[in-house]
Amino acid sequence: MQRVLTGIKPTGIAHLGNYFGAIKPAIEMSKNSDKDCYFFIADYHALTTVKTQKDMLENTYNIACTWLACGLDPNKVVFYKQSDISENVELGWILCNLTPKGLMNRAHAYKACVEKNEQNGQDKDAGVNMGLYNYPILMAADILLYDINSVPVGLDQKQHVEIARDIAIAFNKRYGNAFVLPDCSIPQDTGVLVGLDGRKMSKSYNNTIQLFCDEKTLQKTINKIVTDSRLPGEPKDTDNTICKLYKLFTTSEKYDDFATRMINGLGWGDAKKELFNVINEYISPMREKYNYYQTHREEVDKILQDGAIKAKAVASKNLQKIKKMIGVTH
Repeated sequence: MQRVLTGIKPTGIAHLGNYFGAIKPAIEMSKNSDKDCYFFIADYHALTTVKTQKDMLENTYNIACTWLACGLDPNKVVFYKQSDISENVELGWILCNLTPKGLMNRAHAYKACVEKNEQNGQDKDAGVNMGLYNYPILMAADILLYDINSVPVGLDQKQHVEIARDIAIAFNKRYGNAFVLPDCSIPQDTGVLVGLDGRKMSKSYNNTIQLFCDEKTLQKTINKIVTDSRLPGEPKDTDNTICKLYKLFTTSEKYDDFATRMINGLGWGDAKKELFNVINEYISPMREKYNYYQTHREEVDKILQDGAIKAKAVASKNLQKIKKMIGVTH
């Protein structure tokens, strides 16, 4: 059985792009009988951007409730908070002492900050804290602590798994074979989910559709989708945002009928109403579960605590082995 790990940063409210790009594929993967899946909320990683107690607590519940509502089964996976496993941080410190500074200098997030500062004529390390700089080392600890074989990541995260692998090789060479060497798993391209303005759906573009907003807000948001000036009765091609979104939420037969009516002159207003109906029908059962978990947070706490017990059993055993190998215990 292959052990797989997925980290989820609690940095805001999930939108449809998050669902189709990351949440849905990960949950489908967790249903495979040959996968032993670890899903963790990366709250310590989120400290690089989340700066208030209130935001951290709310974001953590939001993301936990989202994944549970979308179908993550805590009985089939290990679902926990990073901050509940102190062994992660302890191993992170051990790994710091095996990691060349030059490797961290080449990390994408740090390099991007340096380049931006240099372009703005600032000191290259302006605004850079050690959490950002050492981020890849803590991520390496997250991976290596659990004997992970595979880490599903997007191309922008591939380097972090490669760094974890480099650190593991260095440790194994110095102290003996302790760590499994993790591999990247690049998910099959799910395509770019378009946002309200036709660009990729992204919070940075302010063009997202929230996953679990109420029906009224969902309708208002869909009404903001940018369309052209063609009037009802005029033919419309199907290469537009409404058709692209509609296709994700219904059967091929229903989509073909919708596309035909668009070509035959269905008005934009009516098309948006139909898009609302198919999205709302799809997400309503999940929204109901999401709202339930948000009002029963003690159940969420219990799920995460149970997951932490499972994760800690593996983490503690492996960390004790590591501590013996480096000579701080015997």
